[in-house]
Amino acid sequence: MNSLVATPPVPPHFYEHSRFSPSRIMSTPSSSYTSRKRKADDDGNDHDGRMSASPTNSPAFTPRQLPSSFRNIKRSRPNVSGRPLALPRLLETLDTDALRTVVRTMCERHPQLADEVAHTSPRPSVSSTLQVLRNYQAVLQSSFPLGGNTESDYAYNRVRQPLTNLLEALSDFTPNFLPPNETQPSVSLSYLDGATDIIHALPRWSTPQNNIERDSAYDEICKAWILVIREAGKRGGGIQLQYGGWDQKLAKHNHTSGGKLQAAINELGSSLGWMNGPQDSQSHSPGGNELGSIRDQLFSGTYGLGTPVKVGPW
Repeated sequence: MNSLVATPPVPPHFYEHSRFSPSRIMSTPSSSYTSRKRKADDDGNDHDGRMSASPTNSPAFTPRQLPSSFRNIKRSRPNVSGRPLALPRLLETLDTDALRTVVRTMCERHPQLADEVAHTSPRPSVSSTLQVLRNYQAVLQSSFPLGGNTESDYAYNRVRQPLTNLLEALSDFTPNFLPPNETQPSVSLSYLDGATDIIHALPRWSTPQNNIERDSAYDEICKAWILVIREAGKRGGGIQLQYGGWDQKLAKHNHTSGGKLQAAINELGSSLGWMNGPQDSQSHSPGGNELGSIRDQLFSGTYGLGTPVKVGPW
């Protein structure tokens, strides 16, 4: 029965003052979206002179045109397979001991290379040679047994091989610094000075037979001193012996060795004998007594043990 009740019509002025106007009610979302899209397109058309809407036509996306010759060249691939080092690079990786081993092995396999290596290698210096001898000496000292008597036969047997290595190296190096192989007396004297100090440091043994090697080393170094002193005396009247202080150094070595270098002291006195002059001139010259005293001390082996006396022209 309620369905039969008629709904009163809505007056026209109601739509004029209402925010729900028929035009708004009738507008659909699709129509508003279409209008906004058209407006955005219209606004974008104002800037077409600067940028195109299509990204492929934009200068920023234009692909670089490579030269035709470059496009035809194929990129070479690096060799990734393994290969041995070149000789210069291989030598850079070798330490001193390894390099010595390589050179020694090559000379043993090819004896004709020995002379080439000897002539190509630089001459050993005094400092480098003495350092090698000190290395042998350090090995000798480290070979002594801990505790016990260091002069006993047991200690001698423990260090016999390092001791032999040191003495053999000393015997091999010394002739290299003697005339005529070495022409500079100053170089020879510098080497003998350091080599004699090494002999001083050799161990002494309670058994006399074990000291034969040490005594032989003193004998060889004494002969070397004599040879160098004679050669130096021929050059400038022994001026290097005179002003180098070698008279005092040799006297000190002789004292430390227990007189085992007395023959070298005597040779030094003969080389410097030109300074003494005739006996009568000594007695009439102011320094005659001192010059005679120097000569007596040199020949007696006591020179340099007391107060140092200057040797040279007065």
